[in-house]
Amino acid sequence: MIKDKGILIKNIYYMLTYAFQELRKNTYDKIAVEDFEEAHDLFAEILVKGLSAQLKQGLHRSYVVCRDSLTTLRGKPDMAATIKNYAKGRQELTCEFDMFSEDCLFNRILKTTISLLIHHPAVGPQRKAALRKLMPFFINVGETDIKSIYWNSLRFDCNTMRYRMLIYICYFVIDNIIMTDEQGDYGVYKFSDDKMCRLFEKFVLEYYKRHHPELHPRARRIAWNIIEKESSVSSMPVMQTDIFMTTGERTLIIDTKYYGKTMQSHHDKATIHSNNLYQIFSYVMNHDSAHTGNTDGMLLYARTGEEIQPDGQIKYPDGNTICYRNLDLSLDFNGIRQQLENLIKPYIQSI
Repeated sequence: MIKDKGILIKNIYYMLTYAFQELRKNTYDKIAVEDFEEAHDLFAEILVKGLSAQLKQGLHRSYVVCRDSLTTLRGKPDMAATIKNYAKGRQELTCEFDMFSEDCLFNRILKTTISLLIHHPAVGPQRKAALRKLMPFFINVGETDIKSIYWNSLRFDCNTMRYRMLIYICYFVIDNIIMTDEQGDYGVYKFSDDKMCRLFEKFVLEYYKRHHPELHPRARRIAWNIIEKESSVSSMPVMQTDIFMTTGERTLIIDTKYYGKTMQSHHDKATIHSNNLYQIFSYVMNHDSAHTGNTDGMLLYARTGEEIQPDGQIKYPDGNTICYRNLDLSLDFNGIRQQLENLIKPYIQSI
């Protein structure tokens, strides 16, 4: 996929700007004109800019459970530990209590990521120096074991929403470091398909939301076209679309895919991944329960360096079309924009 690593890294930034509106603020405007040879250098710069702005408002605080031996009761006493204190001649109560503190999980993740980037060989000396200047603000914050972070369990409310983009950058950095460390090559330039797939999906959705609100782009669940009273509904999987767009009576469902290999081989023949086709077929046919032919599907793959790329379509008797296309992320961003526009031209023209 990588024709020019510098272009791809810059495109990661552009994709992030669509995924997170925070990156469109003036705080980050100079990043777009800088050249980055390594992705971790880009992430370091985003964290420097973002945290510098966040520190002006102060670090987020939340109630954390603390445990300490005190001369007076505070919170909930631990009787077993207190008895041990008295047995050792220490007249202290061991208590568990809540403290409103900066030492919360979000700040621990940020501090840990800063520390990792400071020691990462792909980050330039200028940005390492900028990151070191941030560390004193985290003096009351501990670090966390990067392998024990449950990313899917993190929840953002109105008080922590401004952390969402920064934590996502931390996820990119930490997940990559875990992966490369396990492979024994700390400095390798590589991102997991899972991580890039999430960004690719969010980027395409947010691009169409921003530039084509008339198509009402959104992620939407598709209901199964079944008789619920006679079906085991609870054991059936959820049909969650990546991108669902409508114009008039027509609907387009896009399912984004980011793989190392976009095609599978069957009897020496390159074919679309079977599971992908079954998935988009299920979305289209269950949504078009009345067989109107007005619902179409698209499998959108990030282009790889393979000789044969997904580019074709299937037409069904009711009139539904399922197409498979690829998006070349190694072009400059104007080229990516033009590809995205071409993908939905037939739907814009039908308005």
